Amino acid sequence: MQILPIASGKGGVGKSLVASNLAIALGQAGKKVILADLDLGASNIHLVLGMPTITKGIGTFIGNPDIELGDIIIDSGYDNVKFIPGDAEIPGMANLKSSQKRSLIRKLSSLDADYLILDLGAGTNNNILDFFLSSSQGIIVSAPTLTATLNAYLFLKNAVFRIMSTCFRKESDAWKYLENLRKDGKSLQRVYIPKLLERMRDIDAAGYDEFELRITHFHPGLIMNLLEDPKDGHKAQKIRRSCKEYLGIDLEHLGIMYRDHLQDVALNSRLPIVVYKPQSVLSQGIFRIADKILTKYDDEEAPLDLQDLDDTYTAADMEAEIDFDVKIHELETLLHSGALSHGDLIETIKIQQFELSRLKKENVLLKSRIVKAINAGYTV
Repeated sequence: MQILPIASGKGGVGKSLVASNLAIALGQAGKKVILADLDLGASNIHLVLGMPTITKGIGTFIGNPDIELGDIIIDSGYDNVKFIPGDAEIPGMANLKSSQKRSLIRKLSSLDADYLILDLGAGTNNNILDFFLSSSQGIIVSAPTLTATLNAYLFLKNAVFRIMSTCFRKESDAWKYLENLRKDGKSLQRVYIPKLLERMRDIDAAGYDEFELRITHFHPGLIMNLLEDPKDGHKAQKIRRSCKEYLGIDLEHLGIMYRDHLQDVALNSRLPIVVYKPQSVLSQGIFRIADKILTKYDDEEAPLDLQDLDDTYTAADMEAEIDFDVKIHELETLLHSGALSHGDLIETIKIQQFELSRLKKENVLLKSRIVKAINAGYTV
């Protein structure tokens, strides 16, 4: 079974949309899929799947020793896809004990399926990071906005730091040093990983060797969602460069998806977009990503070389151009057919102009913060 944890550095980038529709796309390809809602404290996958409120979920399993994990796995209503509900209404679910978390990861890993998709919460708390690191093939979902790309990078930085923190013996000098950094959130965010690793190698060579071994097997993938323009897809290269230079990891590009108002229509209709309109540009983007995942694991998880990784970004840029042309053609068809009035088109442009104005203000704010951070200097 391949475990695909799906996470995001910030909310609102379509993580649950990706998880639920990707599960259905893989199921339609004949694979046995289990989709688990691990957005503890804010679970909503059942809504995307069009299911009613569910009374039994992860919290039921964790809070009751007489309940087996299999007791809360239900049929999603879609071919080959089973579903493990979350628990949005149970207080404390977002704060699992370490023993509960280890037990849950162990039980999830023993399930019978071709793919286990974990929809994780947004952010970087240890629960989310540990679920993400339960597989070496985690997927990070981002949008092309500056805050989303920055938070995607910071999520992966925290994941690398989490790997590092588990490689050194508890209460050792190296472990204590990392704990002090972790407790001081500002120092952790400013830390320059390559320089920190030099310090760790000097303090604990054995722990450093273990980290090097684990990080070489860490191969996360990136999905860029909510594109408006083909140029938006180029933001993925910026995330990749930052990860390579500052974290020592190379990020594979799994694909792009455009912003589509049909997703809201599908959600209101209680249907996943790949079922509501499988021929839509958004659905086709999801199907492409599913095909890449199927091909990837059929190759027995052979690690991609540098040229292969470069090709994933070239392919994503081409997909962004092709999908944009399709979207423009669809708009022209609607306009000429009378289904889309000039007033609708003007309103769409106004909304986009408002979004651009908001993003420009956000950009100015973040630039001022970056300048302040640079002036403050990096710490180790």
